[in-house]
This record gives sequence, C-alpha cells and structure tokens, in this order.
Amino acid sequence: MSNFFIVNVEAAIYHEGNYLIIRRSEKEEHAGGLYSLVGGKVDFDDSSLSVLEENIKREVSEEIGIDLNGELKYVHSTTFSVEDVQVLDLVFLSTNFAGRPYIKSEDEIAEIKWMSFEEIQESTEIPPWTKKSIEMTEKLLEKTWN
Repeated sequence: MSNFFIVNVEAAIYHEGNYLIIRRSEKEEHAGGLYSLVGGKVDFDDSSLSVLEENIKREVSEEIGIDLNGELKYVHSTTFSVEDVQVLDLVFLSTNFAGRPYIKSEDEIAEIKWMSFEEIQESTEIPPWTKKSIEMTEKLLEKTWN
C-alpha cells in the first residue's frame, strides 16, 4: 500500500433540526447506492489558502446546487482504503447556505433527504461511518449551543 492519500471532504449540512443526507448514484465507482454526506475528492490548487473549504463548497454546488455561506467548522477526520488506495476523509459542519438543494448531478446523486439525528441513527440504510460523522457533528453542535 502506498504512503500517499487521496483527500476527500464532506459537508454535514444542518438546517432546522435536520441533516442533509444523499444517496449516491449507482453509477458512482465508490460506494454507489449508499447514503452519505455530500462531498468528494479535493482538487489540487497551489494558490489556495482554504483548499478544503473551497473544495467542499465546489462539491456541494456541483452536486446539489446550493451555496454554502459562513464559517465551515471542522468535525473530524478518518481514513479508509478503497482497494490499494488510502483515503483521508475530513468532515465539516455547515449551518448556513443559500438556495434549495436539488439533484444537480444525476451521475453522482440519486436522492436527497433531510433527516433528524434520531432518524439517521435508527436507519438500517445508512452506513455506520455516516452515522458516526453525524454523531460527532451533533456533539459539536451541542458544544456550540451550550
């Protein structure tokens, strides 16, 4: 296995007590058909001072047509492997956006839904890693509110 990583970013988008969850298109090479947060691979930009944040905003806009506004808060990071490729995944919280989410990229997104923390945790369709990201996001929100 290589010592190099693909860097992936995801947005935990929170609005009015619910999280935005997508179901990835069956056409997707990795995790096709699974429920997840919106995100994707980081594109290299040697002139950016906020490359992770810019990439989350780009991915969200390209996939579901909304613009993330305001501060993005770091939630957590994890690693996983896809065959022989190592992936570093970073999740950020967004609570401010403009527009209404819709399936802008049918090659990447099959479904969009808003779900409460409880609905996500109780769902048998949502993978454990997505549940964990939402659980960690919920803890960050609790710290922010208290």
